Amino acid sequence: MVDLIDVSLQFGGRYLFRDVNLKINSGDKLSLVGANGTGKTSLLRMLNGSLQPEKGNIYKQRRLSIGYLPQENVTHSGKTVLEEASSAFPGILAQREKETEITRLLETVTDEAQRDELIYALGDVHQKLQEYDSYSLEARVSKVLRGLGFEEEDLVRMTDEFSGGWQMRLALAKILIAESDLIMLDEPTNHLDIDSLEWLTSFLQGYKGSLLIVSHDKTFIDNVTDKTLEIYLGKFNIFNGKYDDYLKFKEERDRQTEALYETQQKKIKETERFIERFRYKASKARQVQSRVKQLEKVELIELPEYTSEINLRFPPAPPSGRTVMTLSKVHKYYGEKQIFRDLDFEIMKGDKIAFVGPNGAGKTTLAKILAGVTDISHGQVITGHNVMTAYYAQDVTASLDPDIDILETIAQVSENTTVPYLRGLLGSFLFTGDDVFKKVGVLSGGEKSRVCLAKILSAKFNFIILDEPTNHLDISSKKILQKALSDFEGSLVLVSHDVDFLRPIVNKVVRIERGLFRQYEDGIDYYLLKRNQESAAVQQTAAQAKKSAADTTRKDIKRLEAELRQEKYNRTKDLRKKLEKSESEIALLEGKQKSIEDRLADPTLYQRPDELKAANAEYKEIKEKLAKVYGDWETVSIKLDEIDREFEERGSSLAAG
Repeated sequence: MVDLIDVSLQFGGRYLFRDVNLKINSGDKLSLVGANGTGKTSLLRMLNGSLQPEKGNIYKQRRLSIGYLPQENVTHSGKTVLEEASSAFPGILAQREKETEITRLLETVTDEAQRDELIYALGDVHQKLQEYDSYSLEARVSKVLRGLGFEEEDLVRMTDEFSGGWQMRLALAKILIAESDLIMLDEPTNHLDIDSLEWLTSFLQGYKGSLLIVSHDKTFIDNVTDKTLEIYLGKFNIFNGKYDDYLKFKEERDRQTEALYETQQKKIKETERFIERFRYKASKARQVQSRVKQLEKVELIELPEYTSEINLRFPPAPPSGRTVMTLSKVHKYYGEKQIFRDLDFEIMKGDKIAFVGPNGAGKTTLAKILAGVTDISHGQVITGHNVMTAYYAQDVTASLDPDIDILETIAQVSENTTVPYLRGLLGSFLFTGDDVFKKVGVLSGGEKSRVCLAKILSAKFNFIILDEPTNHLDISSKKILQKALSDFEGSLVLVSHDVDFLRPIVNKVVRIERGLFRQYEDGIDYYLLKRNQESAAVQQTAAQAKKSAADTTRKDIKRLEAELRQEKYNRTKDLRKKLEKSESEIALLEGKQKSIEDRLADPTLYQRPDELKAANAEYKEIKEKLAKVYGDWETVSIKLDEIDREFEERGSSLAAG
C-alpha cells in the first residue's frame, strides 16, 4: 500500500532517517513509537505528502486515500459543525453541486443533443450518489460527532465558537467520517475526555482500513493496534504484537546493547592505554600500528536512546503563606453561558490537586482564573502571601517564538542567564551540545513542550498550574515528569484525565461537571472509589440486586425479571413507536425518491421545463426530508441500544444472584 525506499531526512545537519525502508500493508494497525525528536511526526508528514525527503522515494498505491491528524493547530471557520464535518465527503458534495448545475442547465438548454448529453450526465450523478449512500450522510456524520462529545445543539453552531481542543475533535471527526484507506493520528487522545476516548477506541477497533498512531496513552494503543513501528537510532523496526510485547523485547534488547557497549568501551580504553604506553618504543611499533588500525575500524555501538533521560528536578520552592489562593463567590460567564456561579474554593500550602471532568466543563477556565490570565465575572480571587505562580497552558507551545533558538528562549525568562547554568538546565531536558542552538520552529511537538517546561524550571515558583502537561511527552518522559511533580515541594494544580499519571502525585481531586464543583479530600484512588459509589442508577440497582440475591427465592427472581421486562417495555414503548414511524417514513420517501429518479431519467421530461422544475424541487425536498428522518432514526436507535445495554446488565446481575 505504501513503500519507502532508501529514504533520508535531516534537520539542522542531523539525520532523522538515513537510507531507511518501510512497507505499510493494507489492514496494518501500527503504533509508532520512539523517543521525542526521533522523527515520528516527520514520518507522518512525509507519508501525508506535506514534507518531502531529501533522498529516496515514497510509493503509494494508486488512488490511496490518507487521513492525517496533526498534534495541534487545526482550525475551522465559516461553517456550522455539521457542515464542516460533512465536508469530509468531497465526492458527495461535488456530485451534489454537479447535480444542481446540470438541473439548472436543463431548465434553459434548447439544443436536443445538448439536452441528451445533460440527461446522461445527470443519471450518472444520481448513480454515484446512490453508491456513496449520500442520503444517510447526515446520520453518519451525527453519529461520529456525538461519539466524540458534541451535543445535538452543537451541530448547528458555527465552528468559530469552539476552542482549540474542540477544533481538534472536529478535525478528528472529519478523518473518521471520511473512512480513508490509511488513517494517521498524531496524539489523538490529547483533547479527549474519558467517554470520548472509549468511543474512539471502539471505533478504531472495528475500522477496516490501516492505522498508524502516535500516542503516549499506552492503554489506548494496546487496545487499537497489533503491531509496533519503532524509530530507533535512525532506523525503522516493525514488531508483531501489542505495545506491551514490544516493551518486553525492547527491555531485553537494550540490556544486551548496554552490555555490549560496556564491553566495547572497556576494550577501546585498554587498546588506547596500550597505544599510549608503547607509542615511542621501536620494538612495539608494529603492534602499536596494528592497534591503531583496529581502533579505526571499530563500529561504535550506540547506547539505547532511553538511557538519555530527562532528569527533571524542580528547584526548592520559596516559602509561601498557609493559604495559597482563595476564591469567594466567583461567577464566570462566557457571553450568556454560565461556567461557575457562587464558587468558593481554597488552595492550601502543600495541596496537590487534580481537576477532572468532561471537556468543556470549566477545568481549563478555572486553571486560567487561578493563573490570573482570565477575568472573573463576579466575586473575589485572593492570592496568598509570597505566592509565585507558574502556568503551563494546553496551547503553551503557540507562545514560543519560532525564529529564535532554544538557548535564547530560556535566557529571556531565566533569573540566571549564565551559559553553564542554562546548558545544564537544558541538558536535563535532552537538549545537549549543538541542540541548544536549534531554532524553535524546527522542533517537534514534544521538544517544544520540553522547552516550555524548562522555562518554568528556570525561575523559582511555589505554585504550579499545569493544564494537560503530558500531551506532547512520550511514555518514558511522562514517567519522569510524574516523579518530579511527586517530589515538588510547593503547591500544584493539574488538569488531566490520565489516572495513571495522577495517581502518585495528587492528594486532592476536584470534579467539575455541569456547573457542579465537588472536592474529594484524598488522592485519585479515593476519588475513583467514591465515584463508583455515586455512579448511575444502573450500577446502584445492580448492586442492590446482588446484595439481596442471597435471600431471594426463585419465585422472587421471576417476579423481579417480570418487573424488569415491564419497566423496559414502558421505557421503550414510545421510542419503538418513533422508530417504526421513522422506518415507515424512510420506506415511503425512498419510494417517492425512486419514482422521481425514474421520471428524471425520462428524456421527454426535459422538453417540459415547468414539470422538470417541479420534479427537481420535489426531489430536493424529499432528499432533505430523508436526511432528517435518517437522523431521527439514528438518534432513537442509539437510545434504544443504551436502554438494552442497561437492562441487560441489570438482568445479568439479577441472574447472578
